[in-house]
Amino acid sequence: MTDTVVKTDLEIGRKSRLSPEVRRGLLGLGLGNTLEWYDWMVFGLLSAFIGPKFFPSQDPVAATLSALAVFAVGFAFRPLGGIMLGTLADRIGRRRVMLWSIMMMAGTTLIIALCPTYDQIGAAAGVILLVCRIIQGISTGVEAPLSTAHAVELVPEGREGFVAGIISFYVNAGILLASLVSYLSSLMLGGAVMADWGWRVPFVVGAAFGFVVVYLRRTLPETMKPEELADNSAKKVWGGVRKHWLSVLAITFVVGAAQAYNYAWNTGLPTAARTGFKEDATAVFALTTVLGVVLVVGSLIISKVADGKSMSKWFLITRALAIPSVFLMLMYVKPGIAGFAAVLLGGSVVLVLNMTLYNVVTSSLMPKGCRGAGTALGYGLGVALFGGTASYLLVWLQSMNASWIFPVYVAVLSALSIVFYLLARKKNGIFIGR
Repeated sequence: MTDTVVKTDLEIGRKSRLSPEVRRGLLGLGLGNTLEWYDWMVFGLLSAFIGPKFFPSQDPVAATLSALAVFAVGFAFRPLGGIMLGTLADRIGRRRVMLWSIMMMAGTTLIIALCPTYDQIGAAAGVILLVCRIIQGISTGVEAPLSTAHAVELVPEGREGFVAGIISFYVNAGILLASLVSYLSSLMLGGAVMADWGWRVPFVVGAAFGFVVVYLRRTLPETMKPEELADNSAKKVWGGVRKHWLSVLAITFVVGAAQAYNYAWNTGLPTAARTGFKEDATAVFALTTVLGVVLVVGSLIISKVADGKSMSKWFLITRALAIPSVFLMLMYVKPGIAGFAAVLLGGSVVLVLNMTLYNVVTSSLMPKGCRGAGTALGYGLGVALFGGTASYLLVWLQSMNASWIFPVYVAVLSALSIVFYLLARKKNGIFIGR
């Protein structure tokens, strides 16, 4: 028995040497996450500029809320993307769906960058923006959950912690890049130009980057074997999803709580700072860029520390820490860039812990034959119900002088995610890691 344990530990140590094919695959999958989060965060960060350009309103806050409503609509279509593209991934393979997903994101980002405004074409501008966000919602409904599942299937067993950290690194690189490009654009062009046409620059950057990722994904390795695909009809895939319905419910809350926390910190708080408290936009973008650096560095550290460790145990500890830490946002109740910085950076450690682990944890709850559909459906529901509405809800509650409700809401979601995860693990077990 001792020899077996020693052998297993030595094998895990050797697994640090990933093949060039696997490394290229992780690069293509990871950079797709970078693009997804870059595009998604840029829209949220620039919503105060986008709203008045696409929606008629004399009130800047109302126009911003209109843009955030479109932001939320994109989330509402994520479950549809999970159902459609997740099922295809289980039936025809991961590689082709990953390629389609990134093509949809890159193309619509380019359209948003070039789209005429309300003053130029009237209500059609808002319709075009809405359609682009719907297509992006369908794309991202499968991008994050399937790319993580694909990555976990690529690497040797026991490297789930490494995958969690490295995929999170690419995700956080997208968040950092969004903040950095927005900050540099604002710094070089100024607030007036940003409000006029400068907001388009970050979208142009995103579109160009997207077509680079499309090129890289053409050679992704396929992890579904021919015999697995040959016998995997849509009926069988969804039979597996129904059988593991409790796992899908757990995934919904695991993802929803993490995303509500994330979007509150990365888009809700910055938007509230600029629109509600009239903080300087350049200073806000500078601080969100610092937050991005913390997330990028933190995810790399976690990839080293968590490699070979129990993802289940790590998830339970870090999710429990999210419950008290979310109440830090109650410190930001009046104008002042120092107060904003304290809240934003004070919650960053717990944020990076939660955002690093949750996708690998959700992948572990579904068997391989229905993993694409099950994780994408749960992810889409969680993000649509809880993540996509977080920014809008936070800004609205602040305008109603009821800011205290939001941290209570996120704390309850975090507690429920722990409960449902434990129930799903007990009933169905876990299929990746330990």
